[in-house]
Amino acid sequence: MAERVEVVDVRRRRRWSVEEKLRIVAECDLPGASVSEVARRHDLSTGLLFTWRRMAEGRPARGAEPVALLPVYVTEPPAPPRGRSPRAARMEIGLPGGIKLKVDAGVDPEALAAVVAVLQRR
Repeated sequence: MAERVEVVDVRRRRRWSVEEKLRIVAECDLPGASVSEVARRHDLSTGLLFTWRRMAEGRPARGAEPVALLPVYVTEPPAPPRGRSPRAARMEIGLPGGIKLKVDAGVDPEALAAVVAVLQRR
């Protein structure tokens, strides 16, 4: 006799952008809002939402190093000072997990954004 198996809830790990996290956290600060209602509306655990709130305030999650949720915008690099080549200036970008990128000031912003997006998914 064949046995019937029913899968009720299979979820993949969801990924939230910084902007989404900040928007959801901001909902908690609305008049009359409760963290449990906001969490339920977005299908989150209240613990995760409290962690995001701590991070948005610049406080570390329990037992973690200080981390802040900050939106990042890639803009056109400023023109280099006279007498200096665009490659003379460099910047270092620190990502979660200890990944550090060192890039020249003249790097293509779209290419850099694509590289950062791939590294953040790791």
